[in-house]
Amino acid sequence: MTEKITLADALSNVEVLDELSLPDEQPCIEAQPCSIIYKANFDTNFEDRNGFVTGIAKYIEEATTHANLNVLLEEGQKHAVMLYTWRCCSRAIPQPKSNEQPNRVEIYEKTVEVLAPEVNKLLNFMYFQRKAIEAFSGEVKRLCHTEKRKDFVSEAYLLTLGKFINMFAVLDELKNMKSSVKNDYSTYRRAAQFLKVMSDSHTLQESQNLSMFLATQNKIRDTVKDTLEKIIGYEDLLSDVVNICVHMFETKMYLTPEEKHMLVKVMGFGLFLMDSDGCNINKLDQKKKIRLDRIDRIFKNLEVVPLFGDMQIAPFNYIKRSKHYDSGKWPLSSSNAISPQADLMVHLPQIREDHVKYISELARYTNEVTTTVKENPTDAENRATSDLALRGLQLLSEWTSVVTELYSWKLLHPTDHHQNKECPVEAEEYERATRYNYTSDEKFALIEVIAMIKGLQVLMARIETVLCEAIRRNIYSELQDFVQLTLREPLRKAVKNKKDLIRSIIMSVRETAADWQKGHEPSDDPAAKGKKDPDGGFRIQVPRLNVGPSSTQLYMVRTMLESLIADKSGGKRTLRKDIDGNCLMQIDTFHRTSFYWSYLLNFSETLQKCCDLSQLWYREFYLEMTMGRKVNKCMVKHQHNEECKDLITM
Repeated sequence: MTEKITLADALSNVEVLDELSLPDEQPCIEAQPCSIIYKANFDTNFEDRNGFVTGIAKYIEEATTHANLNVLLEEGQKHAVMLYTWRCCSRAIPQPKSNEQPNRVEIYEKTVEVLAPEVNKLLNFMYFQRKAIEAFSGEVKRLCHTEKRKDFVSEAYLLTLGKFINMFAVLDELKNMKSSVKNDYSTYRRAAQFLKVMSDSHTLQESQNLSMFLATQNKIRDTVKDTLEKIIGYEDLLSDVVNICVHMFETKMYLTPEEKHMLVKVMGFGLFLMDSDGCNINKLDQKKKIRLDRIDRIFKNLEVVPLFGDMQIAPFNYIKRSKHYDSGKWPLSSSNAISPQADLMVHLPQIREDHVKYISELARYTNEVTTTVKENPTDAENRATSDLALRGLQLLSEWTSVVTELYSWKLLHPTDHHQNKECPVEAEEYERATRYNYTSDEKFALIEVIAMIKGLQVLMARIETVLCEAIRRNIYSELQDFVQLTLREPLRKAVKNKKDLIRSIIMSVRETAADWQKGHEPSDDPAAKGKKDPDGGFRIQVPRLNVGPSSTQLYMVRTMLESLIADKSGGKRTLRKDIDGNCLMQIDTFHRTSFYWSYLLNFSETLQKCCDLSQLWYREFYLEMTMGRKVNKCMVKHQHNEECKDLITM
């Protein structure tokens, strides 16, 4: 007879399962399910720039150039992925044993047929790097013109030039690393020459160019350096790029780990490009154009950064290879002391404390959201929620950086039998860098931090809808209050004192971003005429909506405001000297706060990037290094023959 079990007993039996210890003692870490994430891309890449005709013309032109440069950066990323994921094809292609082999022509024909599409990718890569270097050097030359150097160059634009420097560094290192690319092209070229596929002079010349391009180490790096050295004053512009990277790194004006590491790479590669026969970076340091002591501290604290996938780079190596390298100028980086990034245990207590505090605050907020319904939250509530979301993203980014930076350092500092007795003498390079390179405490700490990252990511993703609404409402209110109310005072003074340039910039900011209550600016506003407000005050009712600015709109507003507070303005006297100190502080505060808005408006994508630990899974670099030494027999189920000895499965 079947025993009947009540629902209560069944549920209690299920609950008991939670108390069972897992036999493998594996931690249960649940990440956000990527398959069902929805990400909307609101970045228009300045396609709507012509809609903002009221903006300052030169910043609309800059947006056009910016858009073209962003397209090149995207294309560069595709070429980097192509190079990184390249697997050796020629090793699997049979080679003719002798000139008398009857099927030799057929083998060569099939070789050309198989490898031709891959070789086209390499040709496109060579053409791209030429085009990118030409575009980059063209922009540098334009900005280095004597009159242009006095003018203001926006923070966003300098950062884009920095991204180009980073792209060149990544592509060059990838090309150097991939010996399989050179092997595949050699195999193709040999077959193509036998079949006389490359008959015309142009094709032969391009084949020769590609062969030299792939074979020459550091070809992209050296071409960029040689091209820049022909431009008068290029070192001043690169100094600005390096300085903005140092400033952003020290003030934590970045959000994703990828951006943080990009800033450090640009410092190293940028200084290498500057140091030449005509420019000594040590003398630039003496003139206070750059601060090597600050960069030295950064390079020591972050000795190794991820380059691409499981490839790492020590930015200080660029300095060592520079023409005027002086170890005395780099006391910290030249020392043998271990970098702080190598010690996870130092960071762990603070990470635990921050995690407990933030999780408690997030839980309290989540309970409020689920138990009470508010149709119109106040500005203060929206601001608090927006700040909560930003702090969460910053914490996740910081913890992810700690994990990836430790992993990067370990990969570049593998252990050996002398340092770790458990490490066999014959251990593979990758085993020495990972398997035997972590203490028991470090392994437990890594699991704990990864669990914190993935756990918090899930919690924040669950309330994404609520967070995003508060973020949009907060950004809208802060932008409109600033544009419609805060800018009234500097506008009044600019009109009264006949500072036409300042007045035109402030008016352009208002016309670009203001969303007036009645659809147009109040015609009787005394501030617009340079007059005082009446005794009872002049009331402007600012609307409240659930919508944020477009990416182009935000860029235009921030760039025009930055021109007011910048140290360069195109004339002998900077604009900031003609603005009241209190107004200057308000503009500066708004400019710093609004830096994070683009990240918050793309919350879902930013959350994913701040928690991206995919670097731990990448293996292409080490597969390339080992070339499948561990796989010493054919794994395919068939009648094995002599050719199986040459087959290496990667």
